[in-house]
Amino acid sequence: MEPCRLPAALSISLLIFLFLVEVVSAEKKSAYHALDVVSRLREVSSPVQVYTTSGKEEKMVSPWSLQVFHRDGLVMGNVSYEQRLRERLERDSRRVKTLNRWVEKKLNGNEKERIEGKAKIDDVGGDVISGLSEGIGEYLIRIGVGTPATMEYLVLDTGSDVTWLQCKPCSHCYNQVDPVFDPSLSTSFTAIPCDSQLCNELDTSGCDKKGCLYGVSYGDGSFTVGHFVKETLTFGTAPVKSMPIGCGQDNEGLFQGAGGLLGLGGGPLSFPSQLGSSGTTFSYCLVDRYSDSKGTLRFGPGAVSSEKSVFTALLKNPQVNTFYYVSLTSITVGELLVALPKNVSGFDEMGKGGIIVDSGTTITRLQAQAYGPLRDAFLAGTTDLPRADGMSIFDTCYDLSGRQTVEVPTISFQFSNGASLALPASNYIIPVDSYGTFCLAFAPTSRDLSIIGNFQQQGIQVSFDSTKSLVGFADNQC
Repeated sequence: MEPCRLPAALSISLLIFLFLVEVVSAEKKSAYHALDVVSRLREVSSPVQVYTTSGKEEKMVSPWSLQVFHRDGLVMGNVSYEQRLRERLERDSRRVKTLNRWVEKKLNGNEKERIEGKAKIDDVGGDVISGLSEGIGEYLIRIGVGTPATMEYLVLDTGSDVTWLQCKPCSHCYNQVDPVFDPSLSTSFTAIPCDSQLCNELDTSGCDKKGCLYGVSYGDGSFTVGHFVKETLTFGTAPVKSMPIGCGQDNEGLFQGAGGLLGLGGGPLSFPSQLGSSGTTFSYCLVDRYSDSKGTLRFGPGAVSSEKSVFTALLKNPQVNTFYYVSLTSITVGELLVALPKNVSGFDEMGKGGIIVDSGTTITRLQAQAYGPLRDAFLAGTTDLPRADGMSIFDTCYDLSGRQTVEVPTISFQFSNGASLALPASNYIIPVDSYGTFCLAFAPTSRDLSIIGNFQQQGIQVSFDSTKSLVGFADNQC
């Protein structure tokens, strides 16, 4: 008996139908990511690794490649995950408010502030920030300061320009892990004259008989005040001589163990700007706090994984040259496209609005008119997941206790040049306790500035090329 044969036209139609079914299935599959609930809960329940200053310093990958640590490793004592997260979100909210306040001050054209005579915090304006923004940034590096070099933990911060650290003699110094830097033991410590261009570039500056003064203060009462000087900073085996830094003799606040801050912003006093041609390109990788590996900070032509990066335009706001703006035009949530309003995707002619990439802010903030549709699209794709009460800045939470894995809508950033960055599920679903409550890791803001935070950047190499005016993102390159 001969086998049944379909007519040729019907066979072709059947093949096309099967092909379309496979395409639709693949598209639907790519619209969702699997979240490993058990692994995430195991990670947050693990003890925090505490960084020490004893023993041999770890070798750098190269002279211009440093390891990046999360700040939790400098927090002493047995602190629960829930408490650490709440404190982190409180710091984050204060930082977002202060960044916006600083932008508003710049846009209003306020005059530079001056400190006269002996540095006093009462003489320093309350709205000037340097990146710690009412707490401490979330990631740290370890570098040598002075000659001979002494090792210090510094906060890595793309949201500020001035690099500073605590210095002896201290009238007030907060507790830090390393000994406070003693400039009298360094042969490369040099004062900056009051009439120099470097001193004039400071937002808050002054003068005494020893030279230029700087001041940075924060809305919660934290501050640093001292002399603006030149000193050698050593990255691995590479010394950078005559780098302008703040030498803070009067410092108070919730800085949690780090000695100071490395300013990676785009302004003229930032470390990349002062580094010259070697600083026109740099990148960082911020690994998940609960990963066994460490991130990296790299400078120079080899800092970018160009073949694996997606690039978009680096926008420079002429009114606020510190921040790194990008044109984020829409966000894909599962199979839905959320278009962003113009005041989120870019700033206006007055410099107001826009979205920045920031290493010191944890959770991505979107203006309410952008966050609402994003949240609603995510809710539409998670109707099968049980809801839970909101927590802190999070209003979209789920009870995933007892589940091994769950499927959640894929979230992708779409940029103006057509570039797209798909985020791993662990970069937008955050555990808020050790029992199985997870929340969507985005939050609304009522202010003009939107921010892509470091939680969304985890595991992604973020690069900045000021010469080509590009920002790059490369997943799985940490």
